[in-house]
Amino acid sequence: MQEPRRIDPTERAHLLDAEGYTPPIFRFAPSVELVDVVRRYWMPVWSLPAGRVSEQRVLQYPVCLLVVSADYGLLVGPQRGLSVQALAGDGWALGTMLQPAAGRALAGGAVDRLTDTAVPLTEAGGLDGAALEAGVREAVGDDPLDPDRQRAGVRVVEAALAGLLPVDEEGLLANAVVEYVEGDPRVQRVSQVCEKFALTERTLQRLTRSRLGLTPKWLVQRRRLHEAAELLRAGEGPDLARVAVELGYSDQAHFSRDFRTATGLTPGRFAAEPGQRGEPD
Repeated sequence: MQEPRRIDPTERAHLLDAEGYTPPIFRFAPSVELVDVVRRYWMPVWSLPAGRVSEQRVLQYPVCLLVVSADYGLLVGPQRGLSVQALAGDGWALGTMLQPAAGRALAGGAVDRLTDTAVPLTEAGGLDGAALEAGVREAVGDDPLDPDRQRAGVRVVEAALAGLLPVDEEGLLANAVVEYVEGDPRVQRVSQVCEKFALTERTLQRLTRSRLGLTPKWLVQRRRLHEAAELLRAGEGPDLARVAVELGYSDQAHFSRDFRTATGLTPGRFAAEPGQRGEPD
């Protein structure tokens, strides 16, 4: 497999903490062989003063995650609400954002059994979780800021996930559905997804429950909320009514209700938080 390549994508999902802080986050693209299994890898490294706790908030994408740190290893299911991770002291974590196709194998069945929860990596199907944790920790060692050690950790994960290949046809379809919804802001209704892939709504529901642990409607709504976070970061005092219209909402109240349900914040409060304007990291 190729050498892990560092990337720096705009991260719509990351909302920072309430004070506008985020640790340095190093991201890597998957090897060509694993693009149907992995979206990308990310590795935050933090060092916070004694007594300081930073709650990092993420509007998670519709996928499962693998996370290995010095202290734990987790298989994280899709989160319908806001995902919050408290950081303190010194630490690091190597995360793997999986493609929709990979979730079912690791969950050992329909992904909806993992929705809004996480299990020890040792319970994941299709790989040796204990060996993966040990391998990543050995690779990262005591210098998580070293790019070579970061890449070595990624290579350990890639070797473990190679056992999930080849991806089956249903998995490839799940990847394509999510890519379509996330990539085209004109997709506002589930019926558009059905028409694009020649699926009945019932078939689409079964597909997303099995491979994503979520509903098709959730996919569309989450994409809109990611777009909302981008728009609310842009400029001073965003026009909330205009943002609602741009996102395809019938009115501002509906948009505000969806945003608050997902994040716990009103759009206005989110936009006013320190650090939300501009690039997250």
